[in-house]
Amino acid sequence: MRSLLKEHGAEALIGLLVVIVAAWFAYYAWERTGGGRVANAVQVTALFPNANGIAVGTDVRVAGLKIGQVSGLKLDPQSYQADVMLAIDPTAKVPSDSSAAITSEGVLGGNYISLVPGGASTPLKSGDTIVDTQGAVDLMGMVGQFINHSGSDAKSGGDAKSGAAAASGSGNQAAAAPSQP
Repeated sequence: MRSLLKEHGAEALIGLLVVIVAAWFAYYAWERTGGGRVANAVQVTALFPNANGIAVGTDVRVAGLKIGQVSGLKLDPQSYQADVMLAIDPTAKVPSDSSAAITSEGVLGGNYISLVPGGASTPLKSGDTIVDTQGAVDLMGMVGQFINHSGSDAKSGGDAKSGAAAASGSGNQAAAAPSQP
């Protein structure tokens, strides 16, 4: 064993260093992202008609800044809406009449919950429910509606225009036909 360590000591030391750096990076990332929790968080519920793209750990933001995360998801058996539990930093003091919307970071980005502060003087407290919500937008559904809807308009509008153009064009040709020998 000593001879093996003596021959490959540098390699063993570099391997140990790599393991230490990887462990430090994992610890740093865990702490930086909140470690899966928000200390002393205000636990509120938001009822969404559609919660596509939201999972436990999804960011909760106000004005683009992270103030919390999704701590749980379930189906509300009475309303059949997505019951989303939010863990919000208590120092944010979000007004109790705030609204929530599931928003996308862009075409290729992920979703997050955006809180829009209301005007109430009292902040949200644990156990409150946000009822003014907007669910996720189904981008593929919108693209499909746009394609199908514009295709039917273009087809019907195009036929009327092409028919009118053909009628006026044939009239011009008919008027021009007698003048040619």
